[in-house]
Formats: sequence, structure tokens, C-alpha cells
Amino acid sequence: MAIAALVLLPVVSVIWFAFHPEDNIWPHLLSTTLPRYLGNTVLLMLSVGALTAAIGAGAAWLVVMYRFPGHGWLQWALLLPLAVPAYVGAYALVDFLEYAGPVQTGLRGLMGWQDARDYAFPQIRSRGAAILVLSAALYPYVYLLARAALREQSGAGFEVARALGVGPWGRFFRVGLPLIRPAIAAGVAVVMMETVNDFGVVDYFAVQTLTTGIFTVWLQAGNLGGAAQIATLVLTMIVFLVTLEKLSRRRLRFFGSARQPRPVTPVRLSGWRGALAFAACLLPFLAGFVLPVMVLASHALDAGEWAAPGLSRALFHTLTTGGVAALVTVVAGLFMVYGTRLSGHRLPVLLLPVTAIGYAAPGAVLGIGILIPLAFFDNALADAILALTGHDPGLIFTGTAAALVLAYCVRFFAIAQGTSDAALGRVSPSLPMAARSLGQTAGGTLRRVHVPLIRASVGSALLLVFVDCVKELPATLLLRPFGYDTLATRVHAKASLENIAEAAPAALMITAVGLVAVGFLARANR
Repeated sequence: MAIAALVLLPVVSVIWFAFHPEDNIWPHLLSTTLPRYLGNTVLLMLSVGALTAAIGAGAAWLVVMYRFPGHGWLQWALLLPLAVPAYVGAYALVDFLEYAGPVQTGLRGLMGWQDARDYAFPQIRSRGAAILVLSAALYPYVYLLARAALREQSGAGFEVARALGVGPWGRFFRVGLPLIRPAIAAGVAVVMMETVNDFGVVDYFAVQTLTTGIFTVWLQAGNLGGAAQIATLVLTMIVFLVTLEKLSRRRLRFFGSARQPRPVTPVRLSGWRGALAFAACLLPFLAGFVLPVMVLASHALDAGEWAAPGLSRALFHTLTTGGVAALVTVVAGLFMVYGTRLSGHRLPVLLLPVTAIGYAAPGAVLGIGILIPLAFFDNALADAILALTGHDPGLIFTGTAAALVLAYCVRFFAIAQGTSDAALGRVSPSLPMAARSLGQTAGGTLRRVHVPLIRASVGSALLLVFVDCVKELPATLLLRPFGYDTLATRVHAKASLENIAEAAPAALMITAVGLVAVGFLARANR
């Protein structure tokens, strides 16, 4: 119950501040900036969701149903954009396409143009560019789920459709797409939530969304109540999105055959068809991974940038806060799931799925919900210690990285909780029952029976939470102590000053951590 209360506290705090503001600027927001914030956010969600659905489902269909040149490595390469944060891709795209970048410089040299007045080039920092960058970074969520769903299908249905004369497009739209619709819907829901959560891309491209509105109203206008009201609107959108996704497939039922399903027999493509399939799968990989990494690597070739002041300190802060947060989150998630199974009470069972709301809540929302209650507790604790000992300890939580660790734990608790629940559910009940009959306590059974059996799942959860902590930007910007940089905040700060060269080493470090996680993910999905 204590863990659930701690996880739900930020969301409850945001709602409280929204309904009890010191200065209610909601009418002013409604008549000025809020329609623009809301319109841009909805447009980004719908556009990125549609584009990632097309890319992810299309790529999954090609790699499962067909064999073409390069298929073997492309089916795993399509996962690699998960290692590159979307805001890193935004910085790389602008550096590549801007006036002084290699594309426009090459065009001027090739065509003999003197300056920008001699030719027309699309606006780089725009809403359209933000949609493309977010889609290139987030499509693997849809691809991974759609690929897994297609691999689980029996090949008999596709063979019957083919025997009845249904062409490739017909088999996709009339057989494949209906079968993998739940997987696509789940992936798109995650993509839309990540789009709402994004701050780095939209801030860099000057697209005003609800998330940037929270930063503007709170940090620039100094109005906590207004920021909480915008945050509550974001939470409402997220809850509506999740509910809509579940209702859309409420009446759908998908059952497998009682027999061992016959796997799909891939069709071999050659000639121009094979080349077209290869190009279709290669393009998102190039846009989402190769381009950002190459741009960053070109800036990071100077050895002096790796010795830049503050880089090693940012790396240390990232590893320590992310490592502590991952360990605490996974231990708390495992403890809560195991305790809920043992308690026999209905309330913990009802609260368990609700604790996953932190993963849907954007980092900026959690920042508001954590900082104010924690600051109040911090000041009360400092006053009490001062009254008892005569020593002023300062701000123990908000003045250190403890607030960051708490935000990471709340934000990614769903990963630890879901992984632990699934792993414990695979342990045969007879094993812990035998241990208890031999005199083991509940804690001893967890330590000596469950943990050895689920250590692979626990390790995967640790890695995934750690990687997400390394990439998290909005909550880190709001909650970090003064002068406390992580790799993510360093990349954002340097890129905002147009200093991509100094941002490149930190961005490559984040990408390297992400690559390790993607490697484990690919191994688990072979």
C-alpha cells in the first residue's frame, strides 16, 4: 500500500493543484495559448501515430512474409532506432539539413548557387520535421509488436487466401491486418503517449505543445496552478487514449488453433520486387539510426570534445541516478507484486494495475506532482532537524538527486511491475508450496525459489528501466538540483546553444547504452 501511495502521489498532487490554484489563469489560457497547445499536440499524436503504424506494420509484414536480399540483418536493424532518443535525432537532422550543413552546401556547390535567395529549401525547424523525427524514432514500438503477432499466426490462413487468388495487397488488408490489429493498436497507443511526453524535439523545432506549455507557464510565468491545469489536461488525454484503445477491441476475439500452428512460409522475392522490399525496410533504419549516429560521429571525431569540462561528471550522475533508480524500481515492483499475491486482500489487487499510470504520465507532469509535495516535506523535515539539533541540514531531497530517483521510479514503475507479474505468473505454484511446506518463510521462498527462476526477467527489467532513465529529459530538466547535469540534460543544453560538437559525445554515450538494451531485446525476440 505504501509503494502504491508513493507511485500515485504525483498524479494526485497534480490534480489537487489544478483544482486549487492560487491564481486561476484557466480562462486566460483558454482564450490565448491553450487552443494552439492542444491543436499542435493532437495533430502530432495523430500524424505520428498514423505514420508509425504504416511504417511499423508494413516493415513487419515484409520481414515475416517475404525473403529478400538483406532480410537477415534488416529484421534486427529495424529495432535500432530505439537506441537513439528522439531529441538526438532532431539535433542531427537540423545539423544535416541546415544552411551550413552538408546537403545545402553540396547543392550550392553542385548548382553554382551563391546564397539562399537563389533556391528554395523546405523549412527545417517546423511541425512537419518534428512529425518525421518522432516517427523515425518511435516506429519500432509498432514494428516489434506487429512482427511478434505475425510470427504467432498460423500460415494456413494466408495459404488459403493465396489459393483463392487473393493478391499480396489483399492478403495484407483482408487477412494479415485484421489479425495483428490488437498489436498495432497497442504499439500506436505507446507511440502517442511518447509523443505527448516529448519535450526535446518539439522545443528544438519551436512547436508549442501541451508539454512545452507546462514549462512555459510554470518556469517562465511562475504560475504553478496554470501548469497543473495543463498537466491535468494532458493526463485526461492519456486516459482517454488508453480507454479508447481498449474499447476499440473490446468485442474482438482472437483464438489460436488447438493444434501446433503451422508457421508462415515466406515468399522469396527477387529482382525489382526484392529491391523494392529492401529499400522499404532500409529507409526507416537509415532515417532513425544511421543518419543521427553518422552526424554525431562526425562531430565526435575530435578527441578534445571527449575531454570537455563536465562530460565525465554528467556520465557519473547518469550512471548513479539511473542505476539506483533501476534497482529501487525493480525491487519495489517485485515486492509489490509478490506481496499482492500473498496478501489475499482485494484492495492491493485493484491498486496494482493503477500503479502503471506513471508510465503513461509525461515526465513534465510528474515533475510538477513530485517537486511541490517533496519540497514541502523537505522544508518541514529541515525545520524539525534544526529545532531538535540546532543544525540546518538544508534541502535533503529536492537539493539532491533523490527527487530525480523518485521521478524515475514513478515514471518507469510499470515496466518493473509488469515484468515481475508476468515472470511470477510463469512459476509453477507447486514449487513455492513445496518450499513453504518444508518450513520456508514467505521471504525465504521469494529469495530461494522465485528469484533464481525469474532472474532473467528481473535482469531485463533492470536494463530497460536503466536505459529509460538515461534517456528521460523532461522530468530531469524540472527536478535536477542546481548545477546537476546528466547526459540527457547536457545534450539538450549544448544543442540548444547550437553547439552540436560538444553535445555529440554525450549523445553517443546515450545511444551506446540504448544499443545494449536493444541487443537484449532482439535476443529475447528471436
